[in-house]
Amino acid sequence: MNRNRLYLLIMFCFSVMFVTAQVTTNPSPPYDDQSVTITFNAAEGSQGLMGYTGDVYAHTGVITDQSTSTSDWKYVKSDWGVNIEACKLTSLGNDVFTLELSPSIREFYGVPAGEKIEKLAFVFRSSDSSLEGKTSAGGDIFVDVSTNDLTVTINAPGENSIYAEGASVPIEVSATNATGITIYVNDVETESVSASSLSSTITAGTSGSYTIKAEATDGSATVSDEITFFVRGDVVEETMPANLKRGVNVNEDQSVTFVLFAPDKEFVHLVGSFNNWQISNDYQMKKDGDYFWLTLNSLDANTEYAFQFFIDGNVRIADPYTNKTLDPLDQYITEDIYPGLMAYPYDMTSEIASTFIINKEEYNWQVSDFSSPEVTKMVVYELHIRDFTANGDIKTVTDSIEYFKELGVNAIELMPFNEFEGNDSWGYNPSFYFATDKAYGTENDYKEFIDACHQNGIAVLMDMVLNHSFGQSPFARMYLDGGKPAANNPWYNRDHNMLNPDAQWGYDFNHESADTQELVDSICSFWLSEFNLDGFRFDFTKGFTNTSYPADSWASNFDQSRIDILTRMADEIWSVKSDAIVAFEHLSDNSEERILANHGILLWGNHNHNFNQATMGFDDSDFVWASYKERGWNDPHIINYMESHDEERIMYKNEQYGNSSGDYYVTDIATALDRTEAAAAFLISIPGPKMIWQFGELGYDYSINTCEDLSVSNDCRLSRKPIKWEYYEDENRKDLFDIYSRMINLKKTEPVFSSTDFSMSVASKTKLIALNLTDSDVRLIGNFDVVSQSIKPNFNSTGYWYSYFDGDSVNVSNMDMPYTLDPGQFILFSKKKLNGFIPHTSIGDPTYFKDANIAPNPASDKVNILTGSKPLRRIKVTSITGALMFETRVDASNPQIDISPFPKGIYLIHLIGDNDGYRVFKLLKK
Repeated sequence: MNRNRLYLLIMFCFSVMFVTAQVTTNPSPPYDDQSVTITFNAAEGSQGLMGYTGDVYAHTGVITDQSTSTSDWKYVKSDWGVNIEACKLTSLGNDVFTLELSPSIREFYGVPAGEKIEKLAFVFRSSDSSLEGKTSAGGDIFVDVSTNDLTVTINAPGENSIYAEGASVPIEVSATNATGITIYVNDVETESVSASSLSSTITAGTSGSYTIKAEATDGSATVSDEITFFVRGDVVEETMPANLKRGVNVNEDQSVTFVLFAPDKEFVHLVGSFNNWQISNDYQMKKDGDYFWLTLNSLDANTEYAFQFFIDGNVRIADPYTNKTLDPLDQYITEDIYPGLMAYPYDMTSEIASTFIINKEEYNWQVSDFSSPEVTKMVVYELHIRDFTANGDIKTVTDSIEYFKELGVNAIELMPFNEFEGNDSWGYNPSFYFATDKAYGTENDYKEFIDACHQNGIAVLMDMVLNHSFGQSPFARMYLDGGKPAANNPWYNRDHNMLNPDAQWGYDFNHESADTQELVDSICSFWLSEFNLDGFRFDFTKGFTNTSYPADSWASNFDQSRIDILTRMADEIWSVKSDAIVAFEHLSDNSEERILANHGILLWGNHNHNFNQATMGFDDSDFVWASYKERGWNDPHIINYMESHDEERIMYKNEQYGNSSGDYYVTDIATALDRTEAAAAFLISIPGPKMIWQFGELGYDYSINTCEDLSVSNDCRLSRKPIKWEYYEDENRKDLFDIYSRMINLKKTEPVFSSTDFSMSVASKTKLIALNLTDSDVRLIGNFDVVSQSIKPNFNSTGYWYSYFDGDSVNVSNMDMPYTLDPGQFILFSKKKLNGFIPHTSIGDPTYFKDANIAPNPASDKVNILTGSKPLRRIKVTSITGALMFETRVDASNPQIDISPFPKGIYLIHLIGDNDGYRVFKLLKK
């Protein structure tokens, strides 16, 4: 390289202001003991907030002499996404905003005396954090803070800027307490001025790396600053090898080929730990139409490498198809959650990076042929990993498999666990669609959970967000223009098709685009094939349309184009896995949902309001719309629920707002739990799949808007919630759990609960569900009033009917006979003894074991059977659902049994003596 081939065009321009293209300060330079006005020009740099008219906030902190790198911000004013008044900018119009740091920089940030403030650090953002203002390379914005010392800073060109041969390269330098500045390019002096600032340009020479050094002097001392920029060569156009996928391809010879789909882009450099993150012509990717690609050889097969694509010299992105990201926020993920997590290269790059390893550890699946449960028998447990266990990781959820088995659910729906923005989230702000979020564990931790579920007969569904994504998505960052997706973005609409601001999140995917459809199909295929997932719940599928909707609309009207988009997607999923579960949070007009349901898609059915009105004891509690027949559907393809992650908790409203009459108060916890038992029985008895929100089976009674300090505020909907596993030890709450468990068992094992011959009379406070099947008819009656009421079960035959939960029977002679129910009482009658029917203790001779007992209770291992005065012949232990756990003959009095092998839960100990002597004790296993 001829370092002297630089053609200089010197244009001196002296200034008394510290200036960058994006940010200016007044005064300039800023001093730590003075106030300062920050002026931010959103039309410069990344332009992520250009054209944005809403409130702009600064995510800001400082770099001090205690920082380990420029990523180690200190004294950050607020967490990401938290809007505080002190960080709210004032709009001056024309994309210009100001922020006052007062009474001084040191006091504004709260930096203690003695700690040197070196830089102010900023990322400017929209109020919902979906739009960001950063440098042109997508990095954080830094402003040097001056002292009375001699300093010099090169403000332009930026570090690692890329220019074409012959391009004009700007040089902007500012100094404090300086009398002169000298510029060197590759150690050759190019100009010198007797001033404290310099503005100039040079002409880029031949391709290669160039170093600019600025020296400032005050006549007795000299300081310097240095940056590197790169002049690129011509892009090589060459046909890409066949059979490559987008992203990282490990070839048979252990070479690695990187592939990036980037229409309309001019050039791309590959930077990473394999080249010390340096821009080089050796790592400039080849071009083949809309694709860029490059093959690397001689990489170590057992080394994990980090890398990025550097596009057109201004945008650094991680591989959009990466299976693992590196993020500056990874520093907050603990070793026990993700052992040996590769450190983010703070001093080498900015923005999220991707990783790969040639000899990647493969997971050894124990179950490879799992079949999804029948839709009519499916009970889904919706779960948020963060708020389910104290550790907040997927490994601990795996350790809870026995709990799910005891409850009886046969499907678990995990809220989004592909990589999302930040570490503390519900997950509906996705950033990378092919990577698991590291905040919950490793990739193989997730696979182990899915495998364990399959070993125990439980399907796993993934909550997938394909309506939108936010500012970290590489698919968005590649093509932004003025804070919006550019017109040529292959995947996103430039503007939301829904004008309702409450229905706008981040950037709106264009589902009519062939590129978006290819992306959607590849995402779904990846998770089904690589993770053995059993299906998906798709978030806000009403948004999968380009039809325009007005500001007062939630896009519920019939939309044929949306139907076409969604059925195409479902068909592609089923082409990969024929029994995959495809569920939508759609909530549109029934005319549209009926078509989707009849196509084989499952639709969420939200009945939170109606069921909660019933449990609180009020009118407007008709949940007949939970019947697929009432909707005119061919099949039971509605997943009914009374709680979800999005809805207020039933028990919270019971305790806060429940009705009353005389000395009967729904707000009493025990009473509220009893009424929730009735609601659970009615919900699960309706034919078709059901869903339970986590801990609803234990009567979770903290509001959806509970803050971490246990106050309640609408601003805290996404906050961490109290984890109340101790509820499982509470007898009243465990009774609710047992009702859920026994009803789920009936749904899975008794065909009558999948019958197509059923009716619902649920408009009033007394409610009836009738299920009919040969010799197995069921009648469920309940009183949701706060006073006693009479109701007819509408028996369709005389003779014995069995009361499932009481263990009693009734001889029906009059099919119109009424029952008087106490408030909150419910009875499940069946024509036959259903699975798990436990006879009342009065069957046989109820006085036989009148002085018998068991101790201790609760127990964890040994239980003593105190037989009293009568001989005991046999002991039988069953689960609450009737499953036989243990049985033995007994010849001695006061025997002891060992329950240590049993999972925690409630069991029934049956004592059987002579002449039909019989008694049942309830035992809590700790």
